Amino acid sequence: MKQIARLLVVLLLFSFSMLSVRAQSQQYTPPVLPDFMALIKTGKIQLEWLSGFTNVKQIGIQRSLDSVLNFYTIAYASYPTQTRNVYLDNKPLPGSNYYRLFILFNNGKYMYSNTVLAVQDSTISANQKLTVDDIRDLKGGPPNASEKAPEKVVWHPSNTIYTTADGNVNINLPDAANKKYSVKFFEPNGVFLFEIDQVKSPFLILEKAIFLHSGWFNFELYEDGKLKEKWSFFIPLNYRS
Repeated sequence: MKQIARLLVVLLLFSFSMLSVRAQSQQYTPPVLPDFMALIKTGKIQLEWLSGFTNVKQIGIQRSLDSVLNFYTIAYASYPTQTRNVYLDNKPLPGSNYYRLFILFNNGKYMYSNTVLAVQDSTISANQKLTVDDIRDLKGGPPNASEKAPEKVVWHPSNTIYTTADGNVNINLPDAANKKYSVKFFEPNGVFLFEIDQVKSPFLILEKAIFLHSGWFNFELYEDGKLKEKWSFFIPLNYRS
């Protein structure tokens, strides 16, 4: 009798554990990370993501320059429960922009999406420097930086810092990883705008929107604290796409 009783107890415990597991499996939904991308457009960065979550209370868009630290929330999704979402970052930072999503659920739990680096939209042609002829067609006249210079000084696009057909500013420094480069940007009248303290990537794209207006801008490129190049570039109002 005792053996039968023990057997019944074991069977009851096993049945209870199986029911508990079934109940948990029915209540638990494994997390599905959003399909998340960031594309550099003309003057902005477009974020897109697909999500299978339906019990979402809030989705915060977070941005950082280094992909590891200093993430901070720049906006919130207007419709966090939608499967497909799009957000436009109209004021991206100089340099590389990294993004992630902070997802808050209705039960108070939260998670982060994968971190993505904003990359150039392949549908936009941006591989051609703006030449002096392009600028004459767009605006006319020589650059402000050359107006006061001797006539023999003719403006030409820099090989390191220049604008392209999409209107954005490109910084091309192949040996940036081995040297310390910094760049300062100025209005044509000499008013300081901002500085990139250290260019760590061999190629950076600065969104046109960072400069707030079209026209001429001056820059100073430093290598190990010494002035390497001082020149100008033009951001057109009506850029080509």
